[in-house]
Amino acid sequence: MSGTPEGTFEALRTQLREAAATFADGPGALEGILLGMVDDVDRAVREPLEVFPVCHHSPASAVAMARRLREKQPKVVYLELCEDMAPLLTELRNCRLPVAVQAYATEVDGFPADWAPLSVVAPITEASAEYQAIAYALDTPGVELVLVDRSSDHVFQWDARAEQPASPDDPEAPPAEEEAALHGDAVGVEIGDLRPRFAELEEHLLRHGRVRHWSEWWHQYVELPLGDADHDTYRQVMFLIGSLFRRLAPGDPHRVRVDEDRERHMWTRMREHLAVTGTDPADCLYVCGAFHAASDVEEFGVHGAGTFEISPRSGTRWLHGLIPSSHTAIEAQFGLASGSVSIAATLWAKNLKRTRVKPYRLTGQAGTKKTTPGRTTPGTPPPPAPQAPTADQLTGFLRRPPVLDQLDEAELLGWSVDIVRAARRSGYLASTADAIAVFQTSILLAGMRDRAKPTPYDFQDAAVTCIEKDAVPGRRDVRRLVEIMMGGDRIGQVGYDALPPLARDVHDRLAPLNLKLQQRGVQRALLDIAGRPELEACSDVLWMLRYLMPRGAARPIMGERQLGERPIQESWDLALGTHQRALIELGYEGVGIEQVLEQRLRRRAYGPQATAAVVLEAVEDATLYLRSRRLADELGAHALDVLAGERSADGAPEVLRRVRRLLAHYRTSEPALPSWIESFVKTGYAHYCTLLPTAFADEEATVRQVGAMLGFLFSMEGLALSLGCDRTQLELAVMQSHPQEPSKVALLWAAQVQLGRLSREELRARCDELLGSPLVLPAYPRYLSGFVHALEPVPALADFVVEAVSNAFGRLPDPVLLPWLPTLITTLRSGGADLAPLLIREAGRIFPGRLAALDEWVPPWREPSGAPRAGRTVRAGASRGVALPAAHPATCDAVATLLGWDGAWQPATAGPEGATLLARHPETAAALEVLLATARPLPGR
Repeated sequence: MSGTPEGTFEALRTQLREAAATFADGPGALEGILLGMVDDVDRAVREPLEVFPVCHHSPASAVAMARRLREKQPKVVYLELCEDMAPLLTELRNCRLPVAVQAYATEVDGFPADWAPLSVVAPITEASAEYQAIAYALDTPGVELVLVDRSSDHVFQWDARAEQPASPDDPEAPPAEEEAALHGDAVGVEIGDLRPRFAELEEHLLRHGRVRHWSEWWHQYVELPLGDADHDTYRQVMFLIGSLFRRLAPGDPHRVRVDEDRERHMWTRMREHLAVTGTDPADCLYVCGAFHAASDVEEFGVHGAGTFEISPRSGTRWLHGLIPSSHTAIEAQFGLASGSVSIAATLWAKNLKRTRVKPYRLTGQAGTKKTTPGRTTPGTPPPPAPQAPTADQLTGFLRRPPVLDQLDEAELLGWSVDIVRAARRSGYLASTADAIAVFQTSILLAGMRDRAKPTPYDFQDAAVTCIEKDAVPGRRDVRRLVEIMMGGDRIGQVGYDALPPLARDVHDRLAPLNLKLQQRGVQRALLDIAGRPELEACSDVLWMLRYLMPRGAARPIMGERQLGERPIQESWDLALGTHQRALIELGYEGVGIEQVLEQRLRRRAYGPQATAAVVLEAVEDATLYLRSRRLADELGAHALDVLAGERSADGAPEVLRRVRRLLAHYRTSEPALPSWIESFVKTGYAHYCTLLPTAFADEEATVRQVGAMLGFLFSMEGLALSLGCDRTQLELAVMQSHPQEPSKVALLWAAQVQLGRLSREELRARCDELLGSPLVLPAYPRYLSGFVHALEPVPALADFVVEAVSNAFGRLPDPVLLPWLPTLITTLRSGGADLAPLLIREAGRIFPGRLAALDEWVPPWREPSGAPRAGRTVRAGASRGVALPAAHPATCDAVATLLGWDGAWQPATAGPEGATLLARHPETAAALEVLLATARPLPGR
């Protein structure tokens, strides 16, 4: 730009001064605001380095940018984007738009630890001015692209988290789908945040514009009028809008400071580049948001007076990449109305067709049509035409009445037919009459809102009114169907060549599955590992992905991974294309999936909140997924230190479960136990012996936790004693335990039975005493709960627990028994899921198997001493003597003949007759008596 003559906007200033005096009854604040806006426009227009104001994802800005780039052909393009994202822009040609440029940091240095991980994204769509500038600069020889905005590190240095976007302006919008979460919780960086920060101003514009939300107002009163505007008109109008929103913004000191620092940063970088390269400012183009284009900071312009000192970056190591984006994700992150980005994409295509402006696209851009060789444009563009001085186009634009578009009946009729067809597919009872109603209602709504041509928003309201009656029969409502019909939620994809090394390695290692892993949606993978052993490597990758990525990315349908087992067949549902962002972010943590998994396990095991159970879980995962004995030994040694530092029994159940599992694995797969697990058992034996008396007395320690401690001591006792532990320590710990809570008392009794300090008869007597005491009777169910948990350390008491529960059901009154039943059920479900099979198996052994035998069945604990036990009862009428000789006399006769005895059989008696031998043979008894009377005592007796 060669500049503008002095007094270009003098006529506009005069008119605004007169208007301020008329409406405000004299000069004042209104005059200062109106004239200040004109001053901002005049200053930006006269700047030697051409400033091109844009609005983020605006089709009008994109068309004006493409037209201006072909006219001016600048040699340097300064772009408002984080300066550290420049190396990634060349990879956009390997992606299908929309995508987002991302800066990511997992470990922070110089920021609060609870901020981690840090993430900054800048979404890019084809219908955006920044993409036109990027495509022009990267594909045009001799053109340099310079990013001048603050770095990703400065985004958080300046506390940009306070700049989180507001909630969507449609409060009744349905819950966001999974596409809305493609950016995660990243901080968004956009070019041209043109939205009023003055709530009263936005409310005034929406009310008088007869629209529901800001996106609709911008579409109606800015996008459509500027779609056909010339370059000067476009710039001056955008400068004016930016200045208006800037001057009417609320005085939030933090946000104002951040905005001004960004502008100082950008102009400082541009002046540094001009000084180093010696480029003429007339050959440059500065692309920034209209809000920043109308800046009044001292550093504004090539000849700005102020100097801004840019602070150094922190020690945080930033990683950069591209992640998939979508229209829904952009709308959700930047607070736009649902469907506004899709409508903007449709308007972009219409503007290109109407204005015949040829847009810029990166060579080889994925997702676009390939250029026909015969229709390619020449490689060297024509020289730019000399630029005439800029005239005042703003006055004519403001005084011009709005141009009403003519009704395009064919377009509106096509929309009406398409929405009815889509509604039928989604389960709505729509008909041709509904299409006619939507058509007429759209025209009616547009007329009520002073519009000759219905906008997509008018059509959307009409479709909801006419088609959506009472309920939504399908997964999508009519509003969502209109958004899809207008252009759909385009979801971008990062190409294979633009993926980080880890993501490419995952795709390469899963190649034997012959699946299109970059395709969105769920795909089924069948792994016959027994028939194709090479698929076992794919199974290892899938199990690691299941551990590292969100649910749904890799979900096993058939098959499981357990310690010591080898897979045979597996079936998986894979959705890696849908969760491409999560896979890309894994690449920021390492170059290989095994490395990332090892880092995650180390971070979890060495974390400040890690317990012994958590570390043992990391040991198990390292063995299960990585098959790394080195890492397992290292983490196991760390588990010793963590266990020694614990002072409660909170993690005892999990520690017991995992130690048992690891011991079983090592005993079956290793010739000898690892040294760390032997040390862990030895340390755990002494540790839990020390904590046992305190845990029995602690009210916060549950009976399940104390039972797990006893289970560790009793089940690991053999190994611990062989390693040098002393059983006396356990006996002393039990003797020093004096619980008050009934369930813990029962648990202590079970431990005493296991140690031999209490017999079963004494334990049975204590329980009978409890049942016989009216004062203790209401607490007896709590004793039973303790006995149930005692099956963990003393499983041999299963028959006694069945006896105790049976006595309770037989003797407890209903007011005590019935309230306790839910407690028993919840206890078995929550803490006794592994104990219930013991009770069921023991009950099945004791109780009769048939209902007919129940009437004659006598519980074994009620039978007299010496009687046959239940389950081994003698049949009624059977002989109680020696039954075999009477049943088989031939055998006895043969033996008697062999011994030379020939005698007759005595008749069988009904029962025993006592000691009959003494009566039949008294001589033997008399001889024995004489022998005993005359016998001499032995020496020493």
